[in-house]
Amino acid sequence: MALVLHESAEMYLETIYRLHLRNGVVRAVDIAQEMGYSKPTISEWMSKLRASGYVKPAQGSAIELTDLGTQTAKKIFERHVTLTKIFESIGVQPEVAQADACRVEHYISDETFNCLKAYFAQSAKLEA
Repeated sequence: MALVLHESAEMYLETIYRLHLRNGVVRAVDIAQEMGYSKPTISEWMSKLRASGYVKPAQGSAIELTDLGTQTAKKIFERHVTLTKIFESIGVQPEVAQADACRVEHYISDETFNCLKAYFAQSAKLEA
């Protein structure tokens, strides 16, 4: 049974995905360091995400995203990267664009995100 994802769960999945891209192997301690949370908090969330089918234990103390977890994390990560680029393209400072994208990515509808993405992709073509 998949957990209805809220911002916190999405942040964990995105963090695991980013750490996997960066390091290959992801452990609870890596997540704790990246997010600035305690190991017990990470452990609690990993249990919730495991029970919901988003993560699974891997070799040793590693944590892996399941297919569902990977699909979800990629979607969140794409939103983050795309929104950051869009915000920067309209003049928002990189640090602010990054922080705002992190907040907006969790609440924007698929329809609005896809329209923004298409619009800015077309705009980029027109300016080139």
